[in-house]
Amino acid sequence: MNTLPNKIMLNLDSDAEVLVKGFIAPIEYTQYNYHVEWDALANLRVVEPEKRYPTSIFSDFLTQDPIAIGDVWEIKHDGVLELLKQLHPKPNLDIHLNAGDSCGLWACLRAFNDEYVDIMFRIHAEFKLTDGWFTPSQFKGNLVIDRSNGRIVSFKMFVPKGVLNFDVNWYTKLEGYSKPLWYTDIGYCPQMELRAGIDEIPNSIVFTESISQEVVENKLIRCFYKSQQINWVSLEEALKIAPIQQKPIHAISINGPLADESC
Repeated sequence: MNTLPNKIMLNLDSDAEVLVKGFIAPIEYTQYNYHVEWDALANLRVVEPEKRYPTSIFSDFLTQDPIAIGDVWEIKHDGVLELLKQLHPKPNLDIHLNAGDSCGLWACLRAFNDEYVDIMFRIHAEFKLTDGWFTPSQFKGNLVIDRSNGRIVSFKMFVPKGVLNFDVNWYTKLEGYSKPLWYTDIGYCPQMELRAGIDEIPNSIVFTESISQEVVENKLIRCFYKSQQINWVSLEEALKIAPIQQKPIHAISINGPLADESC
């Protein structure tokens, strides 16, 4: 009995073009009102609402090796940087010291059949603003390719919604201080997104091999944070387990998430 996983190759039609739409909605909230007081943040808008690219720019999202469901690989920088410039002219994929602490670009094969392949990815990036940095919590998304012709069926790369989904670092001189200093704030932007093709994959498409989005998200997050390799439990559960296993409780109190860069 053959138990080896089915592997496929990923290919794109380099002669085709893709129209990508970009969106940045006005920032709704920051803890210290920086989105009002700091012009660069108050005026953060998409550079090019629409732009055409050769399909080959998405080659950096792919791997040249044969892959099976659940395989994870590192995304190359060049194509992603070009796409991010549609949102803002100064993207950075090597997050600077004062902002996030986890760099990287990773993708995973989620599903495929004879017609389509569905790739999920997670990217950490930031943007250089005048006098500071804007660091989204993460960019996540999907890339769906038509295997018969190598065309992009759907592409979406976006900052997930949440109570808070970005950090900023502002180098400025506040009242009462003799020189500029770095200040940090956190906030919420309702939309920062790049999109191409159809918005949603039809439910009628049946993938012959697939894993859930939750499984893929867990695989990708482990590429960024060693903390996610820990089997975390609530304090209530720990109090029940500790006497049974005769182990001490190691409790951690934090004021931000361990799973993205919005902290």
